Amino acid sequence: MGILYVVGTPIGNLGDMTYRAMETLKNVDFICAEDTRVTMKLLNHFEIKKPMLCYQEHNAAQAGETALRRLLAGENAAIVTDAGMPCISDPGERLVRLCAENGVRVEVVPGPSAVVSALAISGLNTSRFRFEGFLSVNKRQRYDHLAKVKNAEETLIFYEAPHKLHKTLRDMLEYFGDRRISLCRELTKVHEEVIRTTLSQALELYPDNKSVRGEFVLVIEGAAEEEISPPETIGEAFGQVMALVEKGVKGTDACREIAKATGFSKGELYAMLVENSRE
Repeated sequence: MGILYVVGTPIGNLGDMTYRAMETLKNVDFICAEDTRVTMKLLNHFEIKKPMLCYQEHNAAQAGETALRRLLAGENAAIVTDAGMPCISDPGERLVRLCAENGVRVEVVPGPSAVVSALAISGLNTSRFRFEGFLSVNKRQRYDHLAKVKNAEETLIFYEAPHKLHKTLRDMLEYFGDRRISLCRELTKVHEEVIRTTLSQALELYPDNKSVRGEFVLVIEGAAEEEISPPETIGEAFGQVMALVEKGVKGTDACREIAKATGFSKGELYAMLVENSRE
């Protein structure tokens, strides 16, 4: 039976490639890559010639079974992503799970991580943090996500694409209030940029998405203890339901979310919502 190696690759600067990562990619029988064109550039730079299997969100089920069969037959494989550590907010986690379920050994070859790198230079609290990945483009799911982490005291870390940055900063300001934020862009590359500011000032710096380039890691300070004020009455809880509904969240979803967060009855909150709609 073969071994699956989870191999971290540079997030921008090829000088960050580790010796062990290079040796692993040279010695495995095949490489599972998110985008074979991107990985080919990496392999060519280090003069590594190895067959690749395209493994991404759209073909994970089929490609995963192919990789598993080869691993069970005794071949060794590596899985990489376009940049950084694979299998973190990445379809590669499904292949690791598949291997675990079938008794295939999995080893990690650690490398650069945009999440940890951005956190380390953010200037914010690093002792406790939550990685939240990308916000959904679906409005309801997006607002639900922000509502769930609003009261988290841990430092929050999000990924965001440049064309959605302005809207994301605006929504975060509305949900979180004017907290400190570190905007990290092009980490380890020539034009690396880290801006430590507040959400309101960040909105002024990026009034639109037209001139924004590069993927962002957004590091936001957690909620202060005085910000966390759980409702003491069902009336206050219903006020939170209405706040979500006004932001576009479906009524039943808003009631479920607030009930889960506060302990008040979802049924009672929904009955109040129905009664309110009749007035």
